[in-house]
Amino acid sequence: MSWETIALLFFAGLSAGFIDAIAGGGGLISVPALLWAGLPPQMALGTNKMQSTWGTLMAVRKYAKAGLVSWAQVRLTVAITFVSAMAGALVLMLISNAVLKLIVPWMLLGIAVYVLLSPGLGKTAAKARLSLGGFACLAGSVLGFYDGFFGPGTGTFWTMACISLLGLELTRATAFTKVANLTSNMASLIIFVVSARVNYEVAGVMIAGQLIGGRLGAGMAIRHGAPFIRVIFITVVLMMVAKLLWDQFA
Repeated sequence: MSWETIALLFFAGLSAGFIDAIAGGGGLISVPALLWAGLPPQMALGTNKMQSTWGTLMAVRKYAKAGLVSWAQVRLTVAITFVSAMAGALVLMLISNAVLKLIVPWMLLGIAVYVLLSPGLGKTAAKARLSLGGFACLAGSVLGFYDGFFGPGTGTFWTMACISLLGLELTRATAFTKVANLTSNMASLIIFVVSARVNYEVAGVMIAGQLIGGRLGAGMAIRHGAPFIRVIFITVVLMMVAKLLWDQFA
């Protein structure tokens, strides 16, 4: 790799890690960078899972250190999400995800509109609509499988599920989301590694950036709380919608 390519991949990893730690959607930056570096699509996706896993790990560590992660609360969700994400990645090897490509942008757009029209959403904790067991079974199986099979918008869906079904305020919902994302990333990464779909040299460069970006992003989210996360969250979701629709219709 040239020094220019190394520098681009490092800063792409840093930027993606920063955005991912706050609102998800770092793949908007990292996947195009990997494709630009000349990786085939499947190799780019596998390498992206490898590098994003490390950035998410750094974010989880930061949130946990700030006391925003309840391990007793997330452990069942983690177990179900891991198994479901691995199943999703295995199914991906067998069938097309073309239908999801068509409907996911509109689901994300609906979430963005809902958040924009609900300024008080996630500002304070609310009454949970599901038990921890019920939430783990529903969200863990559905969103875990989705992330292993397709992926875009997973963090957004997790955050909304945590707010609307568990009643968490936005900062704690974001911390919960990072733990769930880390779980599904690691599960699907196993499939990519076994299938030899990871470029470790490229991943190493981006991981260096991810570790810095994940730490900085989580720190900003913890320091500034729900109002800051809300702005980044809506911005990233709208950018993701725009990119997915562009990929559909361009």
